[in-house]
Amino acid sequence: MSETMTKAEAKAGKKKNELVETIVVIIEALAIALVFRTFLYQPFSIPTASMQSTMMIGDYFVANKWAWGFGKNSFPLPLPFSGRFLSFDSPDRGDIAVFHNITNEDYIKRVIGLPGDTIQMKAGRLYINGTMVEREQVGSGTDTDSGMSAVPVTLYLETLPNGVTHTIQEISDDQPLDDTAEYIVPAGHYFMMGDNRDRSADSRVLRQVGYVPFDAFVGKAEGRFFSIKNNLPPWQLWQWPANVRWDRMFQGVDQNYTSTPAP
Repeated sequence: MSETMTKAEAKAGKKKNELVETIVVIIEALAIALVFRTFLYQPFSIPTASMQSTMMIGDYFVANKWAWGFGKNSFPLPLPFSGRFLSFDSPDRGDIAVFHNITNEDYIKRVIGLPGDTIQMKAGRLYINGTMVEREQVGSGTDTDSGMSAVPVTLYLETLPNGVTHTIQEISDDQPLDDTAEYIVPAGHYFMMGDNRDRSADSRVLRQVGYVPFDAFVGKAEGRFFSIKNNLPPWQLWQWPANVRWDRMFQGVDQNYTSTPAP
């Protein structure tokens, strides 16, 4: 009888040890994932049309969290401090950045204006410090937003003053945000715009976005790792054959910038 009890106790003890080891492994894995997400790279997805066709609805990408150091919004829960630490660089014109907006949401836009710049839209053309930014028409397409509203658009290559070239798309040059007053970017702030110029709420809308403080930056968008049409959940594997955009996977965020917008 005692021998039987000893074997049973040994078996129970072994199972308990295995359970403890499993829990420890899970906790360690979660801790590693949390550190990776907080200090190295964080995944995001694109839910709206504001950056099309550079970043399509349904694109999944990673943002480099250490490119510009860490601010209070770099962490899973905002921390009560101001400024940035370990910041050895700052956003440059043309960078695509994730930032925490005044609406308490994470936005993704392109850096257009630096601190001290004057930005203005006149007749659909972008002016930086009084000089019209070059653009070249490269095609046309159809832009579909998250509400499945489709409109024809014209694609342009826009060249910023520092030589960065990227695609933008326009419905026309007479949309509501195509003629604005001058914006003077305050010190420590940036002027952000979407590449889908007529379907982007960005720094041109001061009450919704406005000038973005450096403290609000979360990370620099760098690489797409997945893309699926119609904002379908990635876990719906049966939808992949007809809807995954295989040609947009494992690329830099600005690659294929001359491609026609996908429906």
